[in-house]
Amino acid sequence: MILTEEQIQSLAEQTLARIDAPDDAALLLEGSIAEGFGNSRSDIDFLLIADQEADMPTMPTIFFIDGRRVEIRTRSVGQITKHLIEVAGHRGRVTRMDEHLLNRCQRFLRGHPVRRPDLITKVRENLSYDMFATVMTKWWAEYARQSVRHAVMLESLGQHDQAAVWARAGLQQAAKSWAARHGETYLEPKWLSLQLDRLAENPLVARYWQTEGTADIIRLVAALGVTGCADTPDRLVVERPREVTTWQIGDRVHLVRDRRDVFVLGDTAARTWRRVVWGRPLAGLGPEGDLIATFVRYGLIRVSWRGAAITPRLPLAAPAGSVTPAPAMTLPLLSIAGAKPAHPRSIDLLPLPAHRFAAAAMALVWGNVMVENAVEDLRGALDREQWRVAALATARAVNGGLRALLCAFGVSPLPSDPELIGGLDMLPAPQPRIAELARQLSRPGSRGEELPEFIAAVRAASGGDAFPSSFDSADGWQRTLDIGYDWLRLGAYLDQQLPLDEAQDLLSSGGAQPHTSSAKEAG
Repeated sequence: MILTEEQIQSLAEQTLARIDAPDDAALLLEGSIAEGFGNSRSDIDFLLIADQEADMPTMPTIFFIDGRRVEIRTRSVGQITKHLIEVAGHRGRVTRMDEHLLNRCQRFLRGHPVRRPDLITKVRENLSYDMFATVMTKWWAEYARQSVRHAVMLESLGQHDQAAVWARAGLQQAAKSWAARHGETYLEPKWLSLQLDRLAENPLVARYWQTEGTADIIRLVAALGVTGCADTPDRLVVERPREVTTWQIGDRVHLVRDRRDVFVLGDTAARTWRRVVWGRPLAGLGPEGDLIATFVRYGLIRVSWRGAAITPRLPLAAPAGSVTPAPAMTLPLLSIAGAKPAHPRSIDLLPLPAHRFAAAAMALVWGNVMVENAVEDLRGALDREQWRVAALATARAVNGGLRALLCAFGVSPLPSDPELIGGLDMLPAPQPRIAELARQLSRPGSRGEELPEFIAAVRAASGGDAFPSSFDSADGWQRTLDIGYDWLRLGAYLDQQLPLDEAQDLLSSGGAQPHTSSAKEAG
């Protein structure tokens, strides 16, 4: 220990003089100083143990005494006993144990008694240090196993730099497991080198510092006692995460993750995705290893080791789980053909939650149908010189076009019809010509002379150029139904309100009109 007993007692007395501590409380010096790892900049960590069952506040109090940063935490005997008993009764479920629980137990078991050593010894009887060391050996070994398996997967995908990083992480975890087997249980990896220094007589320590290269690291991990992670990529199998679904809109592939996130795939990424066959070996997915690795990183593909999911994690560091990239900035966000990927190899996260994406897409299609229907009504009204009917049809066309435009940029829910023109201010890029045309067409008595220019401008800005003429032919109407059906399926999956009651019939019929005869249609 880098502090003398006199220095510890002096710091303890000055610390206790600054707090309201029970007279019968125990005091423990814990952490790196107690372990003998600390240096002149290390905190002095005290744990005050109240001889009671009721919980004590867990937030530390900080003092600066004699040029040192002193941190004192409080726990009751009841709290510490509960933690120790939880670890003692693990019943084989070691890897499910919370790292903070284990850290608190380790610090208590290895701390240096300053006051009331009798009370500290009594509480320690709830968990022997040998049992705790066995728990930590298994705990670190499982994390090492997962990291190395992940490294084997990345190596098989040609991601050599990433594989090397994870292999090194697995080696560090394996060393922590090996050290725990030899009585060195301190959790934080920052003092691993000093832990190994105390075990330096073993030749494995020298190998730890000398080993480089993923293959050699994996062999050393096995030598350190971690099994089940040999360099055997044939054990890697592709599995479908239950929370990921695929939605093809036209030729564009979208993936919905956890019913919350939407990803759109570029053409190359989509081709790679279509080659994925669940339950098959990872090696059979083709040459696009970087794309497969990205699918795995985002949680869109799960890779197992002969049925056991690979879940790499660095304890006391970044949390486990799928990565969520920064949202794509491509504008507009969506069109009748789906979202637009940035490039062929992109796997873009959309900056809209899945339910709003689906709602906006359905409203975009319905807005375009409104335009087509209003244009059809306008033509008939103009033929019969029904000027007031023409004005109402024009207003409907304007509202439908503005709805489609706002939805293409992710505005959902939409503003009410009287506020649609003003709602153009919500768009990231101004649309002055569209706004001007909308105002002209909305004036009383308008006969829609500017409507073709307005519709062309709206569809150019919203990616709706390819929307069919829904009311001119049976083919145009069927193409309209096909577009709507794709989006309605996604909206229904995400429990979104459908744009009109009839849409439910379209879903029920699988995209076909409910009363047609396929034989008559074919004839």
